[in-house]
Amino acid sequence: MVMLFLAGCTTPSEKAEQRALRQVAAQYRPHDAKPALPLLTTNAPLSAFLTFALLNHPDVEAAYFDWAAAVARITSAGAPPDPQLTFQLDIQSVVTSLMPGVMFSFPGPGKLRAQAHVAAAESSGKYYAFETRVLAAAFAVKQAYYELYFLTEKIAVNRATLGVLGDVEALARERNAVGQATLQDVLRAQMEQERLRTEIANLEDSRQPLAAQFKAALGLPADAPEPPLPARFETTPLTVAPSNLLAAAYARNPRLKAMAAEVQRAEAALQLAAKAGVPDFSAGLMGDLKTSPVLFRPLASMTLPVWRNKIRALLAEAQAQKSAAQARFTNEQLQMAVELAEKTFMLREADRNLALTQEALLPKARLALEAARAGYLSNQSNFVDLADAWRAVLAAELDAVMARTQRELALAELDLLVLGQPGKQWSGGVLE
Repeated sequence: MVMLFLAGCTTPSEKAEQRALRQVAAQYRPHDAKPALPLLTTNAPLSAFLTFALLNHPDVEAAYFDWAAAVARITSAGAPPDPQLTFQLDIQSVVTSLMPGVMFSFPGPGKLRAQAHVAAAESSGKYYAFETRVLAAAFAVKQAYYELYFLTEKIAVNRATLGVLGDVEALARERNAVGQATLQDVLRAQMEQERLRTEIANLEDSRQPLAAQFKAALGLPADAPEPPLPARFETTPLTVAPSNLLAAAYARNPRLKAMAAEVQRAEAALQLAAKAGVPDFSAGLMGDLKTSPVLFRPLASMTLPVWRNKIRALLAEAQAQKSAAQARFTNEQLQMAVELAEKTFMLREADRNLALTQEALLPKARLALEAARAGYLSNQSNFVDLADAWRAVLAAELDAVMARTQRELALAELDLLVLGQPGKQWSGGVLE
């Protein structure tokens, strides 16, 4: 009866992990099945693509089931050993005794609870590994999403520039017809148009590998129908004040949380190793069915942890593992600070470049183009000046697109570093 009672006991950490798993499963895998995925259209918001990827990507799913397996492992780690059925015969010329029995093993005091604590810490680490894969999957979607945006905008800018070149060619033809320009101007305009048409064709062709990257980020296999590509793109706001980014990363980053869980696991393993010198016990009862009345034989045994070198080695190993886990955690904090500084610099740089291009360079380049066009019409400038002017407009427009794309990718990388849920909460398939 004592063994049956012990087998049914659960630790607070086990209950907490099981409760967290149920909360996540209710949204991520309700009734052990994949929930209905959001409908993706060309006008679907970014959140729909993110939810689709997080619910569908096999890498996230594998991390989830690794965590579920680790939660289930807590119960087996803290469960007592299975009882044993025993059977003994005494035989002379005939069977003189027939003794079936049962034997129970009792690990030393605190050992089962210590084993459960180790398994619970491992389960916590698996959860944060799952959360890391969720954020990585979200980043992969955002990366492909904004690279598609950059490609779409670059093609649009080049097509608009091709239209400008068509106007320049028409202008050169008109001036050539009245003897105010040479045929060389017309040929230069045609050469620039052919070069731009080839670049547009190359850009259009590069959409295929980007679309394949976007498809893979959504967790769709190669033989699945092609997903719709977004026709409009959203920007990502910075939800944490720049001065609070490092503190938020230290408090919420799942990589750091996983490292902290590893330290907790090492501490629990050290406590378990400290109990290596505690003996284990066994007790049982046998009954001789050949006697009348039945003769009962109680049995008991105890392990003798006499190998002190072995115990000291177990303690030394556990202490070294704890120290290594603490060092890895500290190193991860250092690396986090460096990465955060790099990403915030990239964000500030992209903001400055975007402001420079949109507020200064692009307006002036357009004014310079109009001036060059007017000068070309009035014979005050030549075709080279006009060509340089529209190239400056093209470069400024492409720089603006690049700066916007770099800003969004920097924000996505900051999300990957900073975002993460302090508790185990899942909302709508997206970790808040």
